[in-house]
Amino acid sequence: MYMSKTRGNDPGPTIDELLHMPATVDITTAARALGLGRSTGYELARRGEFPCRVIHVGSSYRVPTAELLRILGIEPAA
Repeated sequence: MYMSKTRGNDPGPTIDELLHMPATVDITTAARALGLGRSTGYELARRGEFPCRVIHVGSSYRVPTAELLRILGIEPAA
């Protein structure tokens, strides 16, 4: 996972962290950015209902960071 795991009331990643993510992130990281739990993120991905495009590669799911940022209303600096 790109960001460290935290427990309890997790505020999610900062805008700076979001802007410095790699091209794709795992479901756990994307779900955290959207304020969702890990299990909910995986369940939505399995059902094809995750809020943005999910790429299924082998046994893992990847979310394009650009689409995640778009959903969150964050414009990357040009």
